[in-house]
Amino acid sequence: MNKYSITEFIKNTEQEDKGEGFFELETPRLLEVNLDGLVWAKAGSMVAYHGRIKFEREGILEHGIGAMFKKALTGEGATLMKANGQGKLYLADSGKKIIILYLQNEAIYVNGNDLLAFEPSINHNIKLMRKVAGMMAGGLFNVRCEGTGMIAITTHYEPLTLRVTPGKPVITDPNATVAWSGNLQPEFQTDISLKTFIGRGSGESIQMRFEGEGFVIVQPYEEVYMQTQS
Repeated sequence: MNKYSITEFIKNTEQEDKGEGFFELETPRLLEVNLDGLVWAKAGSMVAYHGRIKFEREGILEHGIGAMFKKALTGEGATLMKANGQGKLYLADSGKKIIILYLQNEAIYVNGNDLLAFEPSINHNIKLMRKVAGMMAGGLFNVRCEGTGMIAITTHYEPLTLRVTPGKPVITDPNATVAWSGNLQPEFQTDISLKTFIGRGSGESIQMRFEGEGFVIVQPYEEVYMQTQS
C-alpha cells in the first residue's frame, strides 16, 4: 500500500481509545475528554465532539458578584464554558502543547490565557494582579485552581519548570510565565535599564519575582496579551 494513500493517512491519524480516563491526550496538542457529566473548558476551545453534549457559556453571576467584577476587569481572556452530557469532546487552543496535571488536594495558579479545561471538582477563582493594573491595559490575571481532580493547561512549545527555594528567588517575564505553585505570591518589579531589550508592550521591563519554596512553569514564547494603554 502506498504510504501516502488516504487509507494509510487515516490509519496513522485515526482517533484511538487509550483507556486513560477522563482526560486523554489524543495528540500532544489535542485533548480528548471522555465526558459523562460536566467539564469546564476555555470558551472557543471545542474542535469536535460526538455524543449528546450541551455547551453553555459561564454565567455572569455563576460564581457571585465578586467574580462578576473580576471578569469585568480582566476582559474575555478567562471566559469559560460548561460542556454537559455524554460523549467524547475534543479541545485545543491555537495549536499549543497540552499538559494534564492531577491535583491531589493541591493548588496551582495558571495564567488566564493558558487554562484549557478542568474537572468540576476543582474550585477556580480569578485573581487580578492589582499592582500592575495601572501599568498595562486590564492588568494581568490568573486563575487559582484548587482541590482534587484533573486540569489541562497549555504552553507554546516545551515548558520548563524552575524550582523556587528560600534565598534563591526566580524572576520571570510575565508574557512567558504559564503557572506556579499555589503557595507562591509573585511580586512585580521593573528594570528600566532593560526596557530596550525586553518587556514588549509595556514600555519598560515588567518582571515577576517569586520568593519562597515552590515552582514556576515558563514557556519559550512571549504571549503578548498585554497592551499599552492609549
